[in-house]
Amino acid sequence: MRAATSSMSQAVEGLPSKSMTRHLPTAARLLMGLVFFVFGLNGFLNFIPAPSNQPEGAMAFGMAMMKTGYLFPLLKGTELLVGVLLLANRFVPLALALIAPVIVNIFMFHAFLAPAGIAIALILLALELSLAWSFRAAYRPMLAMRATPRA
Repeated sequence: MRAATSSMSQAVEGLPSKSMTRHLPTAARLLMGLVFFVFGLNGFLNFIPAPSNQPEGAMAFGMAMMKTGYLFPLLKGTELLVGVLLLANRFVPLALALIAPVIVNIFMFHAFLAPAGIAIALILLALELSLAWSFRAAYRPMLAMRATPRA
């Protein structure tokens, strides 16, 4: 009874009842979801203009992805889907597993071809790693050294 009264008085006074760090995974999920939703949608609607001062290697890589006819739409469709899943808080561990290779590619692209954008790549990598750590229990069965199929 005393604990309930104490937490009720804290809530009434506007004091946080727990640490703010409990909100970090939610903030990371929403930020990452927003980034991938916007940039995935931009891949189809082109509402954010492409930077004109890209290095030659970065331009060649982007053009090669577009010329395949399937890779760029697949990449942007994956980003859009993952963005929606993260924003909706649905299938988050699956969304993180789907977007992990894309984030590695974003990081490598900026590390080797367009270093000017490395900050956003590092932020996305940090968000991915922190969220993967938060959902580590969901990945435990997938990372088992030996697994047996169920009938």
